[in-house]
Amino acid sequence: MSALVKRVLDVVLAATGLLLLTPLLAVVWVAVRLTSPGPAVFRQERLGRDEKPFTMYKFRSMTAGAADGAHRAYVRAMLTGAEPRQGDSGLYKLEQDPRVTRVGGWLRRTSLDELPQLVNVLRGDMSLVGPRPVLAWEAELFTAQQRTRFAARPGLTGLWQVSGRARLTMPQALALDVEYVRRQSLWLDLTILARTLPALRRGTA
Repeated sequence: MSALVKRVLDVVLAATGLLLLTPLLAVVWVAVRLTSPGPAVFRQERLGRDEKPFTMYKFRSMTAGAADGAHRAYVRAMLTGAEPRQGDSGLYKLEQDPRVTRVGGWLRRTSLDELPQLVNVLRGDMSLVGPRPVLAWEAELFTAQQRTRFAARPGLTGLWQVSGRARLTMPQALALDVEYVRRQSLWLDLTILARTLPALRRGTA
């Protein structure tokens, strides 16, 4: 797929999405600010294409300044082949995480917390479709084959998401990232975008 065509698609759809979703974004912003202390938008450094760091935006779903020790241990366990999940919370998410606020739990279930990443798409840090944006310490645990996922910009949605991320192990999700990079095409991107909304409605994305 032409990089120019993909970029044009990203810019047009992300700009349109931000314009149409402005009222919803405002409501979520207010809800986060009124229900827990701290900023409405959470900023975190992730790794993008070619492992280049960038600042990713999300609506804050956790208490401000929450420690991440338990989350790191959970992710490390999954990346090394263990399956610590006891519920259906999805990849990279602790079940019954005490750091998650009441509004944050709803934002996560609906994936509304990820809408600010449309700004990342406009900036060119991310694409609408691509591998999941990961943290630097997560990438240190990847195998050489898994690291080939960095040949593409990370995505707001991806092959792993529409394949039922709540049911996947992390090695399976990373394998889907690698598969996406290998199979990249305009048709694949459009197919994933078309499958994302139904997956969100089913609660499998």
